[in-house]
Amino acid sequence: MLTPRVAVVLPGDEDTDAHAAVGTPDGLPIPRRYWSVAAIWLAMTMSVLDGAIANVALPTIAGELHASAASSIWIVNAYQLAITVTLLPLAALGDRLGYRRVYMVGLAVFTLGSLGCALSHTLPSLTAARVLQGLGAGGIMSINSALVRFTYPKRLLGRGIGLNALVISMAAALGPTVAAAILAKASWEWLFAINVPIGVAAIAIGLKALPVTVGSPRRFDWISAGLNGLTFFFLITGAENVASEGLASGLPKLAVGAAAGALLSWRELRREAPLVPFDLLRIPIFGLSIATSIVSFAAQMMAYVGLPFYFQTVMGRSAVETGLLMTPWPLAVGISAPLAGRLADRHRAGALGGAGLGVFAIGLFALSIMPAHASDLDISWRMALCGLGFGFFQSPNNRAMVTAAPMHRSGAAGGALATARLLGQTAGAVTTAVFFHLAGTHAAKTALATAAGLAALAAVVSLSRLKLAPRQRPDPPDQIGGVPSAP
Repeated sequence: MLTPRVAVVLPGDEDTDAHAAVGTPDGLPIPRRYWSVAAIWLAMTMSVLDGAIANVALPTIAGELHASAASSIWIVNAYQLAITVTLLPLAALGDRLGYRRVYMVGLAVFTLGSLGCALSHTLPSLTAARVLQGLGAGGIMSINSALVRFTYPKRLLGRGIGLNALVISMAAALGPTVAAAILAKASWEWLFAINVPIGVAAIAIGLKALPVTVGSPRRFDWISAGLNGLTFFFLITGAENVASEGLASGLPKLAVGAAAGALLSWRELRREAPLVPFDLLRIPIFGLSIATSIVSFAAQMMAYVGLPFYFQTVMGRSAVETGLLMTPWPLAVGISAPLAGRLADRHRAGALGGAGLGVFAIGLFALSIMPAHASDLDISWRMALCGLGFGFFQSPNNRAMVTAAPMHRSGAAGGALATARLLGQTAGAVTTAVFFHLAGTHAAKTALATAAGLAALAAVVSLSRLKLAPRQRPDPPDQIGGVPSAP
């Protein structure tokens, strides 16, 4: 069986045969590259912001919709679950239909879902609109890395991934501030309505500038997509039930999720280009990078969940002060991620990631031993140290994952990257919730100390990649400009 080919189609090539674009340089030419980046950044900013602003506005929305706190949490959960269960299927669909096509549909669905949220006046209708938003965000997040890979030339890919991380970290940092500013002047509906003109602009730019790729003729595996959805839905909701209500409540869901996952694995392990990218996980550098990502994001989320409780209940800080004290972390990520991305184009990801995770572990340990009477400065430098270390790890690790995959599996690699992030964050949040259930007031420090240990473990795993990648290698001889050559 022939390996599926993917080619970048540059201006003027859209109506020609796929292999006519093989001899062109990798990446997009300037200024089209800048416009493509603008479309990618606009879409990612909206999808990240919407995850952050809904958390801040949840009490306000629940009050105006006369919803209980327990039921209103689905405004957040519906969005996150819709993203998680669709990442791998939509990434596989991108490999088959072309990345720009799936990305643009995802962007349009997200924009439509935002309009639906703004027009909702009941909790069920808002939750349904959030599901629609999540489906669109899944299309954006699953294909994002593949489009970045085809937008930048290979020699600048690390820089592009670093800048992407900068945009995402800035969006996460600004989320609470943006939400507070909008709620101070307008109703909560405007939190979602503001996405509509931005989404329309991103669609217009993307149609003109995003790289066009030719996919595989393979049929989409709907059965595996359904099993994937069942696996993640029941595992995640089951884990949340265990954390909040106890083992008896969540165990049945965990069992269903495990059974669906086992059946999915049995089905996918036999396939050449599976929806769950087992073929990529067999590549040592890719598998180790995925493992490092899951563990590090779990450590990050344990700190993100535990610290606000520690600041407010133990240190006596207000909600506003807590928000400000959390800010140095994403700001430091924004500083270190682009720098690390540039270095990743010339140096090994294992060394850069190991160094970053070592700093991250030191920062988390410093937070875990922080006294209850610590000053703002004492807190801020510890938070900034965590952000600097995490940002220095993230860009090289993402680059290693993306470049380890063949070009025609870029979508699968991007989907796995995004799934690893969400799985790590979910595991970290659930673990911290268990600590709060078992350790009470000491839970936050327990979570921070555990996170420091996980970050140190991730550093060791990252350094183990050095023996797998002794140097940065050029494209294989059967590729021209990063694109598989014609037979």
